[in-house]
Amino acid sequence: EQAQQAMRSPLISDYGTFTHPPRQQRLNAIATGWNNARNLTAPPDLPPLFDQPNLPEMVYIEGGSFNMGYNSLLSLDEGPVHPVTLDGFYMAKTEVTVDQYRTFCNATSREMPFPVSWGWIDNYPIVNVSWDDANAYCVWLSTVTGQKYRLPTEAEWEYAARAGNQSTVLDYPFSGSLFIGEVGWYKDNSLEQPHPVGLKNANRFGLYDMTGNVWEWCSDWYDAAYYFSSDAKNPAGPYFGEKKVLRGGSWATPTTDCSVYDRDMGFPGLGLHFTGFRVV
Repeated sequence: EQAQQAMRSPLISDYGTFTHPPRQQRLNAIATGWNNARNLTAPPDLPPLFDQPNLPEMVYIEGGSFNMGYNSLLSLDEGPVHPVTLDGFYMAKTEVTVDQYRTFCNATSREMPFPVSWGWIDNYPIVNVSWDDANAYCVWLSTVTGQKYRLPTEAEWEYAARAGNQSTVLDYPFSGSLFIGEVGWYKDNSLEQPHPVGLKNANRFGLYDMTGNVWEWCSDWYDAAYYFSSDAKNPAGPYFGEKKVLRGGSWATPTTDCSVYDRDMGFPGLGLHFTGFRVV
């Protein structure tokens, strides 16, 4: 009872983080340990918050090796090109939509992000979400499904955008095409706003809008020199930093910043009208 009372402190998060489970799971764990010690039946697992979550549609990305980055004198943080090997993972076919994010807000009594000028439309990508917001969505989705959802690492994102080792930057500087207009909404064709997910062509992995529409948060801290010391197997980025990685470009971004190798960054607590995310 004393341990459970401590878990009910307002300092403990209802939703948890990547290092600490949500409050209810911690309460259940205390009860489980106590009951097991007394040879009693453990309490049931945390029930879902609703019966049928509005889940992102996932596609399996088979693991493999690829050359990550791009050697350029104009963008030094994109190099050097270096070999990376990744285990397989599942990734959402599209960016998280307004409708999917609203389900999360309704289930957790969380406020929707600051309204946007074009209004909240269900099949548009959610925007004005910070890295912290995106992470909270992943933790909640993990809780209600029993599966492990998270943001992609920067290496996973680029591998998926390139469709693994099936293409090079010379083949497809954008995700699935040599021509940006075939696969993405960007500054010159967006009419200054995002568009419904999945309207442009998918890449060879069946992923949509990896080029343009909205910048996508990755799990990594940003470091301009990280590629010089990156792990060769399943790199997860620096141990600490000030900003988080953003990838893919957006509806407000020029062509040069929408390539599969372009890197950007943002403060984790700040969401903007061109930042969204997808889950793995």
